[in-house]
Amino acid sequence: MSRDPVEVEVFKNLYHSIAEEMGAALRRTAFSPNIKERRDYSCAVFDGAGHVIAMGDHMPVHLGSMPMSVRAAVDQCAFAPGDMVMLNDPFSGGTHLPDITLVAPVYVGRRSAGRQASRMRSAEVDFYVASRAHHADVGGTYPGSMGLCREIYQEGFRIPPVKIIRAGQIDRDVLALLLTNVRTPREREGDLGAQIAACHTGAARLEEVCVRYTAPRVKRAAAELLAYSEEMMRALLDQLPAGTYWAEDFLDSDGVSERPVKIAVAVTLHPRSGITSTTPSAKRTGVRASHRVTVDFTGSDRQVEGSVNAVEAITYSACFYVFRCLLPEDVPATAGLMRPIRVIAPEGTVVNARPPAAVAGGNVETSQRIVDVLLRALAQAVPDRIPAAASGTMNNLTIGGIDPRTHEPFAYYETIAGGMGARPNRNGVSGVHTHMTNSLNTPAEALEYAYPLRVRQYGLRPNSGGAGTYQGGDGIVREIEILTDAEVTLLADRRTRGPWGLNGGANGAAGKAAIVREDGSVRELPGKFTVRLRKGERIRIETPGGGGWGKG
Repeated sequence: MSRDPVEVEVFKNLYHSIAEEMGAALRRTAFSPNIKERRDYSCAVFDGAGHVIAMGDHMPVHLGSMPMSVRAAVDQCAFAPGDMVMLNDPFSGGTHLPDITLVAPVYVGRRSAGRQASRMRSAEVDFYVASRAHHADVGGTYPGSMGLCREIYQEGFRIPPVKIIRAGQIDRDVLALLLTNVRTPREREGDLGAQIAACHTGAARLEEVCVRYTAPRVKRAAAELLAYSEEMMRALLDQLPAGTYWAEDFLDSDGVSERPVKIAVAVTLHPRSGITSTTPSAKRTGVRASHRVTVDFTGSDRQVEGSVNAVEAITYSACFYVFRCLLPEDVPATAGLMRPIRVIAPEGTVVNARPPAAVAGGNVETSQRIVDVLLRALAQAVPDRIPAAASGTMNNLTIGGIDPRTHEPFAYYETIAGGMGARPNRNGVSGVHTHMTNSLNTPAEALEYAYPLRVRQYGLRPNSGGAGTYQGGDGIVREIEILTDAEVTLLADRRTRGPWGLNGGANGAAGKAAIVREDGSVRELPGKFTVRLRKGERIRIETPGGGGWGKG
């Protein structure tokens, strides 16, 4: 049967609108500024087999990896109507511990939690919906759960796939176990409630669509969307020059030693007439004829002692993002996009770490570097479509202590924007979150209202973008005064080498960090540190600018 393009377009937008409405419900009902203001969350819709069919315009690092969380939930939990599963374990489909994911099944027309419904199994699910949010604290050694740890047990409370809601009722024992192990239980409970509301919203909208169009038609449209996305990706890949393109890039360090951490990739674009590959892993493991691209990270460093290890879901997510960026904006972001793409990430490396590796920075810093190295490789194949490197770091800042206004613990978390890399036809944008993050900076008013902190400086960092025919975007200067004794942690990168330029463009300026004492003295610090600050002292972050494009 031929595909009706009008119907595909209608259902593409219906599914996308559901994911977007889920995100709006989460944002409006959340407690923490990290979700309400920064929008550090994501929502998506999946078919009954767990394949993503629609994503909200949220966080790329969340969205590309969320299918592995759904798969882990389906594999490890027997769903029934009214159930909802919670997880954050990076080694069971998660990313890092602050990202808590909720997964709910949707049984169209079968929402009863009675005896017959309780016997239903995952195979009978019509759809799944999922919400993921970064919680500002999930316990562990450091406030904000983003410190310089050496094993995952130090990073916070680790949750395997477990039912937080059974037959429509919250499991208070599971909830109590989580809330007892975090510094800000009231805020965590509020944010979890917002995620639950988001999943309920998605389920309700799917049922409404199925009533309007009938469930078989809606499910058939989901399958057609998957096939359409795959066809669009294959059509794009057919236009790219065959060959193997190699690149490598480095993280400054893992936060424990000063040794740079290498990420290497070989991107093989196979010719249409036959599938061959020159990469060692592809030869050893074999490449299916259906794969048009092999992305091989063999040659990347082994997993490290610090927290910049990425799990497999992060590496897959970065690949999903980069190849999605090559397509027109109106192509649906479904699981079908990755069907022609094979990702090889050797176990035990920094791009596919195994327990008990610390992984907090893998989600935020290594994901950005994976994107950088993929773009650097693809720039050899399609130089007129690839931008210079963006800031290449999320500049993760956490501050925690006791709020003198409430005498209770507080945990502030934020990522700080930088410069976008210049593009082949225009300048980069200044002061913007790029690539795997799509969040916002916390407004000064919201920050000062919620925490014992004061914003002393907030503006663009002049001349930090790399020069070239097109200028890289400038980074940001953000200086925050601590109004009570607190522990401050920065997890950032691109401090020893600036983001690279392309086609002769200059590198962007590397980032900086410093403590400003009450007497005005300044102490420069590296990109990864934890320090105890006294009331009245300030932390100043200067983020990298983007690389330039062209010789100027």
